[in-house]
Amino acid sequence: MKNEDFPPSINTLLDEGRNAGEHPGTIADAQARISETIAMLDRLAPDALDGDPDRTIAHALPTGMIFDLTAEQYARDWTLPQFYFHLMTSYTILRSQGVSLGKADYMPHMFAYLRPGTWPAA
Repeated sequence: MKNEDFPPSINTLLDEGRNAGEHPGTIADAQARISETIAMLDRLAPDALDGDPDRTIAHALPTGMIFDLTAEQYARDWTLPQFYFHLMTSYTILRSQGVSLGKADYMPHMFAYLRPGTWPAA
């Protein structure tokens, strides 16, 4: 089975991440990137992301290491851990700067299941 390379737009994002130490950008830059990404996803056909989970992807790192993964393995074993690593790193940085964040900020969906009358008294 032939490996599938990332499209050029993804390589641009990867390079931005790799060069963030030298060109960190601003919050406005990050918000613009998020808006661009949402707009791009909104333009996709409903079935655009319905690919074969068994197709292989060659994920190359700047160190020269290359991981051959199925699309499912890439999502599960690379992408999700990367997401949570960066989420928790951001959380730690924000907390160290005095931003009041806690577990409830990550789990607001759970309040839909809260039994009435069990919210702790202040």
